Amino acid sequence: MSYGDPNNPYGQPPQQPPGGQPGYGYPQQAPPPQGQPYGYPPQQQGYPGYPGYPGGPGGNMMQQSMPGLLMTARVFLFLISAVQIIGALGMAYLAAFASDISSSSDDLDVPGLSDGADFASGVAIIFALVFAGLATLSILLGVKFSNGGQGIRVTTIVYGAIGTLFGLLSLVSALDVGSASGIIFPILWLVFAVIITLAPAVSSGGAWFSRPRY
Repeated sequence: MSYGDPNNPYGQPPQQPPGGQPGYGYPQQAPPPQGQPYGYPPQQQGYPGYPGYPGGPGGNMMQQSMPGLLMTARVFLFLISAVQIIGALGMAYLAAFASDISSSSDDLDVPGLSDGADFASGVAIIFALVFAGLATLSILLGVKFSNGGQGIRVTTIVYGAIGTLFGLLSLVSALDVGSASGIIFPILWLVFAVIITLAPAVSSGGAWFSRPRY
């Protein structure tokens, strides 16, 4: 066998023609896109029209971070829930205290004391349940900010709007009384409620609750 024989396995490989062009019978390899190194798929280069980096098994996308205004509203919801829990505990204690007065009214011999204490106890229990329910709602909304959808967004807007109205009424009442220290709590409540209302209503909040989930 000669080295020029194409069927000789020990012979030299056929030389490519001048100019770097492949010879006859060799498939031509298309050059990679401009700026793309060999061996890397296009989706990992960040080219326009391709999705972003995969977020792990299953090809999930990296989620954007929560907007700052929504994070602030979330903190305010947790703070408000703490105030509501304190209110619920206070009302429960008042209901128990009124119940004790009603039980000992026979010894005090005060006309109508038992009925009045029973009424106060019932009202206090109702307020305790209302405060407990509101605290539960505040915590639930704050927790659901991470993965909630449009339902959480609308509920938060309505909840914040009602809180804003309550803050305005409290502020007007405090101003009528004329107590400088009495307007601090209504102002703080009003600021919290306004931010809770606006955070999911603005465009960044709407985009967060409308983002795709994987």
